[in-house]
Amino acid sequence: MAISCPEATTNLTTSADAQSPSEQQQQRHDQSLDTFPFAPVSLQRLPHLTDYLQNLQTLPNPLDSNRFFHPIDGFYVSPCDIILRQIVYDLSGMFPPPAPHLAYHRAGPRERVFFKPSEVRAAIVTCGGLCPGLNTVIRELVVGLWELYDVREIYGITAGYRGFYSREPVKLSPKMVHGWHKTGGTTLETSRGGFDLEKIVNGIEEKGFNQVYIIGGDGTMRGAVKIFEEIRCRNLKIAVVGIPKTVDNDIGIIDRSFGFQTAVEMAQQAINAAHVEAESAVNGIGLVKLMGRSTGHIALYATLSNRDVDCCLIPELEFFLEGKGGLLEFLDRRLKENGHAVLVVAEGAGQSLIPRTASQKEERDESGNLVFLDVGGWLKSELKKWWDRDHPNELFTVKYIDPTYMIRAVPANATDNLYCTLLAHSAIHGVMAGYTGFVCGPINGNYAYIPLDEVAKAKNEVNTRDHKWAWVRSVTNQPDFVRS
Repeated sequence: MAISCPEATTNLTTSADAQSPSEQQQQRHDQSLDTFPFAPVSLQRLPHLTDYLQNLQTLPNPLDSNRFFHPIDGFYVSPCDIILRQIVYDLSGMFPPPAPHLAYHRAGPRERVFFKPSEVRAAIVTCGGLCPGLNTVIRELVVGLWELYDVREIYGITAGYRGFYSREPVKLSPKMVHGWHKTGGTTLETSRGGFDLEKIVNGIEEKGFNQVYIIGGDGTMRGAVKIFEEIRCRNLKIAVVGIPKTVDNDIGIIDRSFGFQTAVEMAQQAINAAHVEAESAVNGIGLVKLMGRSTGHIALYATLSNRDVDCCLIPELEFFLEGKGGLLEFLDRRLKENGHAVLVVAEGAGQSLIPRTASQKEERDESGNLVFLDVGGWLKSELKKWWDRDHPNELFTVKYIDPTYMIRAVPANATDNLYCTLLAHSAIHGVMAGYTGFVCGPINGNYAYIPLDEVAKAKNEVNTRDHKWAWVRSVTNQPDFVRS
């Protein structure tokens, strides 16, 4: 298929005889861009209740008679509406795009629904660590189900996954959740671990839930995949949707996770405090540890936003302390130049450098993740050892700030609050339309439905070879930590 590029069809008035060979070559190149081939589009298959249940009845969408909506032509999303995963292409052919192009179903209300509102029993659960916006997502799920689709049986599952089989659900209503978006954390309570597939699905079935909304990070999404598959094996009319939550922004495919922008904004306070402390001391270093187990997005964006950071260390970038081009040499030079320095480190950075005991190498948390050692505390200790060794009797101070729990526990800012609302409503529309085993989220700014198993496997790592990381280095002037 060829796509016309109007901007590339410029008429060249220069005579070919008067053009240099390089100009003629450029003209031929420009003309070759008038049209270009476009590889086929591969629409990622989205699981649906009709895949394993036959003769399901459909109903007109209740939004037709909703007092807040006046559906017109084009209001409802059709199966033909898709979102392309990649939207930037190199027409020179030097970097050919993947073929076929991946595409996903666009999120939004459908003209027909597969659930009668009076028969819906919805369950909402939050799992894993805290993140700004959790209460907003819960609130918007409740309000959206109630006001958009007239659903009245909405329940909160407390204490994470284990709540499905160990606790009684809490009935929710718009009045009950009215002010939840103004508070941090999750009013439903959360926990790690407790994933017992048989008990969870039995609990869902016994309590009569037919819509399950699961809010959590990558580990939670992997659990949601298993729940969806078990429900499908049992041929149950129960739709499962995941709403990705990770303050680290490490879930792939989608543009970003909710709470991330709030985290970057709150991190500024810690960096500003570290800068003041460092600047107010003789040979002062302000050291800030930010969240980011496997990816350094918070540290990266906080560094770019602040401009007072002298060095940013992230999990994707290996660094070293001693020797030419190392961190200590850089900090020594920066202290001589400015008298102070600010160092931002993501929690997952430098873990291979920290000495571990045999038991520490095997220690894991309830989610099965390797327990990380405190890179901030270790760096502070190493910096003091270095200074005492190389600069004896000279003044020096390191102020270490770890704002992790302050950032996790705050309410979402305005941008994340709006984002949480759109995620919640997108999830509701998809479930009511009979889709299951999916995640909702923005791809290139457009909301889409993505198969759960794809999201559970995808990672969003910082590319240390792209323009953004080059921008970080240009702001901080830090070394690339390549040993010579």
